[in-house]
Amino acid sequence: MRNEEQPGRVLMTRWFTRRIHFLLQRGDWTALEEELQCNWPVPLLLNFLAHGRSEVREMAAISLMLTGDSTAIPSLVERLGDPEAKVAQAADHALWAIWCRHSSGAGQGYLKCGAYHLKHGNFCAAIEKFTLAIAADPEFPEAYNQRSIAYYLAERYVDSIHDCLQVLERLPVHFGAMAGMGHCYVHLGDLTAARDCYRHALRIHPRLDDVAAALAQIDQILQRRRGCDTSSPAPQAA
Repeated sequence: MRNEEQPGRVLMTRWFTRRIHFLLQRGDWTALEEELQCNWPVPLLLNFLAHGRSEVREMAAISLMLTGDSTAIPSLVERLGDPEAKVAQAADHALWAIWCRHSSGAGQGYLKCGAYHLKHGNFCAAIEKFTLAIAADPEFPEAYNQRSIAYYLAERYVDSIHDCLQVLERLPVHFGAMAGMGHCYVHLGDLTAARDCYRHALRIHPRLDDVAAALAQIDQILQRRRGCDTSSPAPQAA
């Protein structure tokens, strides 16, 4: 029976990669989402995400960006350390997409409004909308995370850290919140706490190059301080 099933699985995987690649080349995201919803359920995509071929893993991660749910988060986090950069990048994008839609309709609506204001530098308005998103769904991690970003940009670092902790309480693998908390600690002058946050973020997502660079700079400064050299300036947050 196993020998009879194997060719079928090979053909199915080949058809999946060709079909998804074709729709991506066309740029037809609506057709792609319809294709996924009709023919490629999330559990099957998760199997593809563990495939030996990097192209299959990449197509699976891109697909989960459109239709993935919270059940896909652990497998996508694993792929952040994938040896192929394209797979890791697709997993990164899929996680952010899932986190942003992991809420009720009202929460998502306020989140989108807040993101618009944040993009245009209206931090007070963004904070207001993200607060409404949290009120609509207090268990919406990304609402807290986006508000933490708005607080950070408004230089309200303590408030930002508080929201980062709210994110991590609900979603411990949220590398963005962990890195963001590190940025806040840099601005508050607590480099030891910042270093711990950056290390944790990199354990989750090894390809955060800006965080890795900031961590290396902090390690150098702390090493010099241990050698009684305290004249170095604090690093810039990534």
